[in-house]
Amino acid sequence: MKKLLAVTGCATGIAHTYMAAEAIQKAAKEKNVEIKVETRGASGTENKFTEEEINEAHAIIIAADTDVDAGRFAGKNVINVGVAEGIKNAHGLIAKALAMNEIAKKDYAEEVNKLKQERSANMSGAYKHLLNGVSYMLPLVVAGGLLIAISFIFGIKAFDPSDPEYNRIAEALMTIGGGSAFALMVPVLAGFIAFSIAEKPGLAPGLVGGMLASSTGAGFLGGIIAGFLAGYVTKWLKENIKVSKNFEGIKSILILPFLATLIVGLLMTFVIGTPVKGIMDGLTDWLTGMSSTNAVFLGLLLGAMMAFDMGGPVNKVAYTFAVGLLASNVFEPMAAVMAAGMTPPLGLWLATVLAPKKYTIDEREAGKAASVLGISFITEGAIPFAAADPLRVIPSIMVGSAVTGGLSMLFGATLRAPHGGIFVLPIPNAVGNVLMYALAIIIGTVVTAIVVNTLKKSKE
Repeated sequence: MKKLLAVTGCATGIAHTYMAAEAIQKAAKEKNVEIKVETRGASGTENKFTEEEINEAHAIIIAADTDVDAGRFAGKNVINVGVAEGIKNAHGLIAKALAMNEIAKKDYAEEVNKLKQERSANMSGAYKHLLNGVSYMLPLVVAGGLLIAISFIFGIKAFDPSDPEYNRIAEALMTIGGGSAFALMVPVLAGFIAFSIAEKPGLAPGLVGGMLASSTGAGFLGGIIAGFLAGYVTKWLKENIKVSKNFEGIKSILILPFLATLIVGLLMTFVIGTPVKGIMDGLTDWLTGMSSTNAVFLGLLLGAMMAFDMGGPVNKVAYTFAVGLLASNVFEPMAAVMAAGMTPPLGLWLATVLAPKKYTIDEREAGKAASVLGISFITEGAIPFAAADPLRVIPSIMVGSAVTGGLSMLFGATLRAPHGGIFVLPIPNAVGNVLMYALAIIIGTVVTAIVVNTLKKSKE
């Protein structure tokens, strides 16, 4: 019997990673195929393959949006797709893997070269590189934001030694969360964007470029530019600097990091840093001083984007925008984005409760699961409904999410943690104006349910 392996991973490592793993395992079980799935989630790599398992595998399916070390699969049949394909087309991927011919030993060198070419092609997309950086940055944002929020328990300015409410613990929490975790956000973002493009040689120039973006005030936008600049500069140097095989190790650990860091550092200092700082300052000033009308419009836009593709590229653009602004102490967009990401599955769950005759038994059961995913800020819980009836469901959830995002901005709700759903609400100071924020989510959920039930017809 042919044995298969699969690797799944998404940007946040929370939803798509495990949805793809479950879909692939289910498809393999239905085809009576032995498979092991390695997940690269937020907590790290789980169910990691042994060398023996890789040797025995007929083929490996890689369904991931982040960097996966495919070099260990040299000489094996490998299928490379995005994580969404793993969710939507698990049966097709299993069938394709089984249909692959055994690789003869004489084709080993050719297959290694093929793997390198495929990996290079899959790593060329800017969207994938950006998500790789964001996925490594997120834990710092979560930890830093919550630690800063907890420090406010002692007083908003209790971390300041000159303030009458000064508290040593508050100062320590602020130093850990703001002075350390948040200070690493932009460098890590830039470093792992560069790592995704150029692998290890790109990490040093990426981290340094990100640090310069922070120190010059260019913020997360400067960090993104520094990451791509470092990655592609390193990649170009790697491809164009020729040395003998004896010096390949020195090239990777000395020549490439040195030259790339020098080039990126000079460009960030003298060319890029100041203009991007001006853009970031202007954006921050506009966001912090915008009128209620502009705030509502921004919330409507971000909300609609969060629901449009439920975890896809448009959703991730809105999410990345909001997460990046946390480093600039702009917290309202993050609140709008998370609230708007919760309402699609919550609204569809409520819709199945309010009008059960318009849904099949399977859809009603899916609604129960969607409610749990919704309160956890896993927008992908709406995907089964959208896949079954996209013309009615997608516009409905976009309306509900837009309303939620607009209300969140109108109410002035703030959020310091980029994930967690309702589970961050009890944490002191994690959410600003928490009651009105909860109201925005409830209203958006109701609007989603009403709109989708209005459009849907009863099931026969």
